[in-house]
Amino acid sequence: MTTNNDADMLDEYDFSAGVRGKYTQRYREGTNIVRLDDDVAAMFPNSEEVNEALRVLGKLIKYHNEQCLPNSNSVL
Repeated sequence: MTTNNDADMLDEYDFSAGVRGKYTQRYREGTNIVRLDDDVAAMFPNSEEVNEALRVLGKLIKYHNEQCLPNSNSVL
């Protein structure tokens, strides 16, 4: 086994029989991760605030489309 310089990786850890990406597809199917740019992330203290802001924005878009585009299937 090779020696790792990472303090968190103890010599007892043996990944020699590991398979890279073994659970990647399963993880993707059950996860919806979006990475925010740093300037956008700085506007929100946590994920709950991001979700609330997106809910409000979604409601505004829906309202706008219903009020301003009543005879159209167009969206913003």
